[in-house]
Amino acid sequence: MAGDSATKIKAYAVPAVLFSLSMLYQLVLLPRAFPPSHYDVLGLKTYCSMEEVKEAYENLESKWNSGLEIPTTTEFIKIRYAYELLTNPIWKRNYDVFGINEQDHVLEKLSQQYAGEKFSNIALPLLRTVASDTGDDAFNVITSKEFQSMFQDSKPWLLQVYSYGSNQSAQFANSWKRIAALLNGVANIGMVELGEVQVAAYLSERKPMGRFFFRNGLPSVVAFPSGCKTSDCLIRFEGELSVDAVIDWFAMAVLNLPRIFYYSKESLGPRFLAKSSPHKVKVIFFSKTGERATPAIRQAARDYWNYATFACVLWREEEFSVWWNTFGVESAPAVVFLKDPGLKPLVYHGSVNDSWFLDVLEQNKQQELPQLRSLTSEELGCDARGYSRAGRDTLTWYCAILAGRLGPELDSMRETMRRVQETLSKSSELKAASEDEHSITAAVALKSKRLTLSWLDGETQKNYCFFYLNIESSYETCGPRRVPTDVPRLFIIRYERNATEDTFKVDKKAKSIWEFYQQEVDPAAQLSVTYNGSAEVSRIIQWMSNIIEDGDSRKLPFYRVKTPELVPEDAEPFWSRGPQGLLSKSMGTKEKIQRTIIRIYDYLGDPRIGPALLLGALMSFGSIWLMRTQQNRSVQSSQPSQADNGVG
Repeated sequence: MAGDSATKIKAYAVPAVLFSLSMLYQLVLLPRAFPPSHYDVLGLKTYCSMEEVKEAYENLESKWNSGLEIPTTTEFIKIRYAYELLTNPIWKRNYDVFGINEQDHVLEKLSQQYAGEKFSNIALPLLRTVASDTGDDAFNVITSKEFQSMFQDSKPWLLQVYSYGSNQSAQFANSWKRIAALLNGVANIGMVELGEVQVAAYLSERKPMGRFFFRNGLPSVVAFPSGCKTSDCLIRFEGELSVDAVIDWFAMAVLNLPRIFYYSKESLGPRFLAKSSPHKVKVIFFSKTGERATPAIRQAARDYWNYATFACVLWREEEFSVWWNTFGVESAPAVVFLKDPGLKPLVYHGSVNDSWFLDVLEQNKQQELPQLRSLTSEELGCDARGYSRAGRDTLTWYCAILAGRLGPELDSMRETMRRVQETLSKSSELKAASEDEHSITAAVALKSKRLTLSWLDGETQKNYCFFYLNIESSYETCGPRRVPTDVPRLFIIRYERNATEDTFKVDKKAKSIWEFYQQEVDPAAQLSVTYNGSAEVSRIIQWMSNIIEDGDSRKLPFYRVKTPELVPEDAEPFWSRGPQGLLSKSMGTKEKIQRTIIRIYDYLGDPRIGPALLLGALMSFGSIWLMRTQQNRSVQSSQPSQADNGVG
């Protein structure tokens, strides 16, 4: 018998589990997902009119006044709350269509406040009415007709869904003005009132049963990225509503702009200055408020990514001496530009205007002594496949390059070359003077853009470095560090183009290996000379002047070769992967788990789940019972036949 019972329990385990789950869902989970509505509190049908609500409340009130019924404090608060909510036209509309009930915290608060007192002592009204002020020009209230045609602009849209009767929307009004001002020119800003039911429903979320709702209540902020014209691609803001949080979310998720991080006095050096690419100008913002950078500043950080890197610092008065001694910053707000080693920082005090900042950034995007890179080689005129900075008509030009591995030795020599460039720039403004005669040739070449001074990372650009410094001790300058001492070296390249060959270029197939080689080499001839003198500014200037005079006056061999390509030094910026890649990268495991839990919770509110589980339990029970009955009948029918055979 015990074995029979165990077999039956095992056989009917699945329908038993399904039946238990259906009962758990119907009796526990579903009531929590669908608590009594405020209509139920008044004993009314859902969505009834305000007149019916008033009539029901008056009937209850007459019973209270006559003494027939005396409600408890909690009952009175619930009834009065439902009455005030459902007799306000805006609140009733919000509650009926979107389930919005933003003052429900009042119920618990008042129940605790008036616990043990008579209901007649409760101060009325319970709910506070605050109207949203949208008369300001900063608000662009969108109607249903305007919504259909608003996506003609290529700019992204940021929309706020609000209600005139929402206290939280009223509190957010000033913050929204600030957001609109910060995004001016970057995005289109608009507002949708819940009275525009079609548009509000289009922007809302839907529960499994199809009811519209706003998960975090009002106001709700949504964005349409550039090119997005349907609700399938809109992005919802799900964080805490503040100017800083909304701007940061919109810049990252919608505009695909980089975030500019804040650093402390302890972390600025090791985490920002030390890790920034050596060729980039460092731009540091000092802020008193701690607000994140505006979208315009972030756009600049993205556009000038190849030239500059950005950081923010929260200003504290007790750290004044640190920033004054380090950068010369005496107050905030301020902007600091750090350029070449040994060069005094450029400091601008005062609030940052976007257009002014872009002008200053454009003027200071390059270091005084620029780095020769794959991105800047043609711009600097240091590319045998390109032309001089002076223009395509210039057939002979020069590029002086300081090569070496990153370190104090290279920084010291870079400072020397920067002073060389500064001296030549000043000399170019002077007329012939006896004391500057040795620098006139180089100064004139620099002014006419036939001479460029730059520096090269010999370790990263090892092939390029070895190609021009073809000497035994090149390993002291180029490639990975092999010896303790680094020796930066200066060399100058003379470029020359053949005017006739540039004018009459004929595309033809190579008939021989020699012709193929001629087609592969760079169009400009190159001759390089390495400097072996001292690090004195005057000696270097004199050497460059002699090289230029000699190169301009003599007929030198037209020697063309294939120059090694410069290696790109910067990794691909993270925002080049697009907004979706950025979002998936920035979303951590915790956020993914939270979203999964929210989706499961949404589906738990589906009233169809309980009946479906019960139906599954009944069907599985019936199927198992039928199968077991058929098996028993077949066994019983086989037993008599076996007995008859035994008797015979």
